[in-house]
Parts: sequence; C-alpha cells; structure tokens
Amino acid sequence: MQQRNATVAVIGAGDYIGAAIARKFASEGFAVFAARRNGEKLKPVVDEIEAAGGRAFGRTLDARISEGVSAFLKEAEDCAPLEICICNIGANVQFPILETTDRVFRKVWEMACWSGFLAGREAARLMVPREKGAIFFTGATAGLRGGSGYAAFASAKFALRGLAQAMARELGPKHIHVAHLVIDAGVDTEFVRGRIAQREGQAALDNLDPGRLMNPKSVADAYWALYRQSPDAWTFELEIRPFGEKW
Repeated sequence: MQQRNATVAVIGAGDYIGAAIARKFASEGFAVFAARRNGEKLKPVVDEIEAAGGRAFGRTLDARISEGVSAFLKEAEDCAPLEICICNIGANVQFPILETTDRVFRKVWEMACWSGFLAGREAARLMVPREKGAIFFTGATAGLRGGSGYAAFASAKFALRGLAQAMARELGPKHIHVAHLVIDAGVDTEFVRGRIAQREGQAALDNLDPGRLMNPKSVADAYWALYRQSPDAWTFELEIRPFGEKW
C-alpha cells in the first residue's frame, strides 16, 4: 500500500457506513481519523486497518461541540494535510408530530444539521488557505421530501442540504469540492434489519429482496468516486439507491 501525505476525517464513524468509509480511504493510502460519540467502539475497525498496513486513529467526539470538532480536525491536520472531511452523522428518528418533544426536535437538528455546519466550517478553515480539499455530507431521502412521522429528521436533513448547497457555491471557486450524497434507501445494518423484522415479520427478513438494502461498502465506493472526480466536472449532489428501490 502506497501511503499518501494526506488525511481523511470521518465524523460519525459508526459500525457500518462510517467504518466502510474508513476502510476504503485507508486502503487507498490515506491516514484516517475517525470519530464517534463512543470512540472506544472504533477499536475493531482501527485494528483491522492497521493489520492491513493502513493508518487509522479512533477518537471520541460529540460533533455538536464546536471546540471538540475544531480540535479533532486540527489533530488530523497535524498528522498530514486534511484532504477530505466526511460528515456522516445519523439522527433518523420517527415520531408523530404530536409526540415530537422540544428536546427531540432540537437534538435531531443538532445532530443532523448543526454538526454538519461545524464540520464544514472547521474543515474549510484548514482547506481554503491551501485551495485544496473536499467536504462531503451524508444526506437521506428525508432531505428531499418529508415523510409522515419524520418532521424532525426531514427538517434537519433539508437544512443540511441547504448548508451544503451554500458551501458548494462559496467554496467551489476556492477549489474546495463540496458534495451532498443522498442515500435513497435503507442501508444494510443491524438496526434496519431489526426494523424490518419488527414491522413486517421475521419471514420478510428471511426472504429479503436482494435489491432492497444498500451495502455500506457501496456508500464508501460512492464517496471515493466523488473524491476522484476532475475539478472541471464536480458533482454537487449524487443520489444512490439499490436497483430494487421504488422512487
């Protein structure tokens, strides 16, 4: 593996999409700084990357705290120039509007939008002076259309999409690629499979259509493709979905 003098920061490095992103970019020679609320849970993926000859660092981070995000990205920058920042925070919750409390709405907004603002701003502060870098945001179907029971999640993801659009227009001329990746499908995770079993029964899960769920590795590959784009043909928004998804 040829190592690069560059780092990738993954904010919201969960067990599935975030871990897959970390593996992919580490396999391409980047030093990967991965962060999540409980950083100790990153040890398995960090060990896996290091065993394969890559470089990875797991950190505990509350992505809603400005000082923490700034310190995390500065640590990545001190290792090698920060070339890519991927904000992959989740926050998918479903509550009827009458049961959506102030706390739920505010927390979902902080996780799905405010964290993106902090990550984007702090990454841009490091990248703009070099006129080089990429800032990518993980979006969702909810950022394109609001669904019943998803007032908090949809409004936050709509806001994240608007943030990304504004940043892309402002930072593109400064040679910073900002992109918004819309995952228009369920991702093959333990959580999603559990919801399918709960809603549709175990038989539905046992006979799951192969075109229904998205492999987390495919999300990582989509981010790699975005990073590899030529500056004269940058994509701002990329929608990805499995072949069996209805849309």
